[in-house]
Amino acid sequence: MNLKNLKNKNILILGFGQEGKDSYLALRKLFPEKVLGIADKLNFKDFSKKVQKTLKSDKKLKLHFGENYLKYLKNYNLIIKTPGIPQEIAKPFLAHSTGSGQAKTKITSQTEIFLENCQGVIIGVTGTKGKGTTVSLIYKILKTGGLKVKLVGNIGKPVFQTLLKSKKNDIFVYEMSSHQLENLKKSPQIAVFLNLYPAHLDYYKNFAQYKKAKENILRYQTEKDFFIYNSDQKELREIAKLSKAKKIPITATKYEFITNIRKNLPGLFNIFNIASAVAVAELFNVPKNKIIEAIKEFKPLPHRLEFVGKYRGIEFYNDSLATVPQASEAALEALKDRVKTLIFGGMSVKGFKFSQVAKKILKSKIKNLILFPDTGEAVFREISKLKNKGKNLPKVFFVSRQDKESSLGGAASMREALKIAFRETKKGICLLSPGSPSFNLFRDYKERGNMFKKFVKSFAREDKPKAKPEH
Repeated sequence: MNLKNLKNKNILILGFGQEGKDSYLALRKLFPEKVLGIADKLNFKDFSKKVQKTLKSDKKLKLHFGENYLKYLKNYNLIIKTPGIPQEIAKPFLAHSTGSGQAKTKITSQTEIFLENCQGVIIGVTGTKGKGTTVSLIYKILKTGGLKVKLVGNIGKPVFQTLLKSKKNDIFVYEMSSHQLENLKKSPQIAVFLNLYPAHLDYYKNFAQYKKAKENILRYQTEKDFFIYNSDQKELREIAKLSKAKKIPITATKYEFITNIRKNLPGLFNIFNIASAVAVAELFNVPKNKIIEAIKEFKPLPHRLEFVGKYRGIEFYNDSLATVPQASEAALEALKDRVKTLIFGGMSVKGFKFSQVAKKILKSKIKNLILFPDTGEAVFREISKLKNKGKNLPKVFFVSRQDKESSLGGAASMREALKIAFRETKKGICLLSPGSPSFNLFRDYKERGNMFKKFVKSFAREDKPKAKPEH
């Protein structure tokens, strides 16, 4: 969708979260007098006072908020959809033919608009896990190398307003989720594919549909482009055949020099994240000393094997972004036998299997297993199937869902989990790595991780001896 073609379109912004707000501001800059529509399932009063004031002051807006927000889609011929809204729920409300004089509705996205209009070089990064770390690391290395680079996309930085200021010599490191890759007809010049596991199966019908969305990052590449991928994964070796680009396979031993400089990024999965970033840097001829400098200085992102602190002899790690079982397996591999207490479990998702993580737990030195509903019960069932006679199984604690403070139940549940952790862990690591989404108890993985950090520090303060009163 060329920006010039937007001028004569009747445009609706579907979803008014972070991306939707960015789309609105960009469109208003492009077309100050154009009538725009905004639709969202939230009611007007649910938005902040600042947002309400902005919307009220714009007399060229049609607002469709609340329960019936989708019924107005047929009145528009171009919809810029936020990634979190499944296209399937919008389809029944679109104008499908021109028989009545109403133009057929086209759905587009910020990502599609960006790819088709950006003048600079786009480095797209996808994968089930590790995207945020890898794009941040690529950005850090290229910037250290003196290049003009911007970090955008699923990392939390919408791209429409950035697009309006882009120039030919700009480099964009774009974190691309499966939702953002859906329905694209153009791929980035440099595509990085880290790994692929079943995920978001509450959104997609099946794994094949999720995989198909991910494949768009390379499907439309040309011979002039580059595809960097984890060649240790059979699934990605097969996917690589779809790309016409020059292929750069990544193995765990591709860059041996990173082994001794990655202390801030433990685990085999981070070797692939770092190696992928190094491969990108080499395409831009970043000197090796600058690459090493950037990796050494890189600070890990929150909720990704984040060290919280050491209290009462216990090291606490927050890995709340482990929303699939394979991520928890990777965390246990990274921290090895130092993990003595594991906090695991979250929302149940079709297609998730817990047999492998159960095997990992049984082979580990874990003494205490603290389980959240609902998948905590699922992994316990797998452990019960696999346990061997004579094996010292960990103590198992099931955390309650009940909570008077929160409608979702997260606060009391996390408090209960940390109370058990402090009581039962004698030394070593207490790891929060849920292996499941957070939405059954928490707003998102960030709230879950922040709750973990909050109660770790809260219990640690309670443990400190009180100061003696002065006489």
